[in-house]
Amino acid sequence: MNMWVALVIIVLVTMGAAVIMKRYETLGRTERAKGARDADERLLAEQREAEQREIAELRERIKVLERIATDSNSASALETRRVADEIEALRTTENS
Repeated sequence: MNMWVALVIIVLVTMGAAVIMKRYETLGRTERAKGARDADERLLAEQREAEQREIAELRERIKVLERIATDSNSASALETRRVADEIEALRTTENS
């Protein structure tokens, strides 16, 4: 075998090994990126669920506040408050 043929074979084998290594490196990056993307999607889904729960809780609180605001201004609520104030006034005069 000629020295030049041996040199060409060594170069070809080295280049082939470099190409194969680069391919597997790229595949590894792709797999890692896919795993990271899946983790990001799970994190976003968890955040979305938490936000949906918080929105539902806030809507429920708004309903309660609206009910309190409208019920406290009704005629029966005003009458109840007036009677309670009178009872409290009688208690304070008895204790004095």
